[in-house]
Amino acid sequence: TAAMTFRAESLRYELVLSTAAQADHGEGRLLDPASAESAIELTAFVSCFNESALIEQTLADVCQALRQAGQSFEILVIDDASTDDSAACVARFIEGHPEERLILRRNLKNQGLSQNYIDGAFLGKGRYYKLFCGDNTEPPESIIQICGLMGQADIIIPHYLSVDGKSAFRKALSGAYTSLVNLVSGNRISYYNGLHLHRRYNIMRWHPNTRGFGFQADIVCMLLEQGMTHLEVGVPAINRGESGALNWRNVLSVGHTLTDIAIRRMANLVYGR
Repeated sequence: TAAMTFRAESLRYELVLSTAAQADHGEGRLLDPASAESAIELTAFVSCFNESALIEQTLADVCQALRQAGQSFEILVIDDASTDDSAACVARFIEGHPEERLILRRNLKNQGLSQNYIDGAFLGKGRYYKLFCGDNTEPPESIIQICGLMGQADIIIPHYLSVDGKSAFRKALSGAYTSLVNLVSGNRISYYNGLHLHRRYNIMRWHPNTRGFGFQADIVCMLLEQGMTHLEVGVPAINRGESGALNWRNVLSVGHTLTDIAIRRMANLVYGR
């Protein structure tokens, strides 16, 4: 068989495969790596840091909601060097649910949410990837609604119609942050720091340089710059406890994020991307 040429529908890529290469590679995966088939549809990454009071209920609710949503899934818990018995609670849940695909990684040193989020994308096997918080902030009906949109866009972006327990000050702060990111990026996204649903490949390919509070906005803006599609969906959420978002580390993170977004936007304008 002669060498064959393949072209992506987007006309961004063209491939030429030798006869030997054709035996090892599917042209669809090479033209669009994010479309690669997987036996598991969703990798659910559950972040955990000192969540012993809620983590087992979180895992039970996530399992139940994802079964109702009808997708095959795995749950990857990364315990970020908790000082309580969170890891033991997760291990107990895993032992009691051998029928579920459950993985626990326990960091011996705290790495931070953004690093764990990226690591989870590389560790997982699902075609899609979603963040869940260990303190059970997402009601099952929200999970079902978000995951029910899987495959309809590259990014499913939830914005929260109601957040029980969130103060007016924090709502105002979130609104100001969203407006700032939209101003710098030129986007019109309703909320950047929600529990988004992504193609897992995209998180591996376009992961951010930023750390802390701003990493999700950086990812979303980067993917939109690459022409990825998105859907926004309004869902309820629950706030548990006081937020640590307003501290000097996260202020620096937001500044870093906004700077990166602004530089990329200027570069896109200069180079006509």
